[in-house]
Amino acid sequence: MNLHKSTRYALYAAMEMAQAEPGSAITVGQVAERYRVPGGALAKVFQQLVRAGIAAGTRGVGGGYRLARRPSELTVLDVINAFEPPRTAGKCLLADSSEDCGRYVACRLGRLFHEVDALSRNTFASITLETLIK
Repeated sequence: MNLHKSTRYALYAAMEMAQAEPGSAITVGQVAERYRVPGGALAKVFQQLVRAGIAAGTRGVGGGYRLARRPSELTVLDVINAFEPPRTAGKCLLADSSEDCGRYVACRLGRLFHEVDALSRNTFASITLETLIK
């Protein structure tokens, strides 16, 4: 599974929010500095996490972002799914374009990649943010 940069940033942000003291907020600047990522890109990531229902934001002095649910209720896959579109059934992971090559049924390599993708998604679904930060 190849993750976009924004997904990696979202995982950083989710881990930081999960580690925060209850009731305290994490700022974009804190995460950007700790992981040495661009603040502008990270701000967009936090906005997407809010839209996905993973984070909640508070404006103003003392504001920032918190998880919208307990870390034990959110999985790594929840965060990934907010940024990575789910794979289309039958769509080859090896194809360079959106066109179907027509050989999917006969392609052993393609089936292997789909199996590995399914295993990785199942693994991500089994790991909560609480488990990840411990």
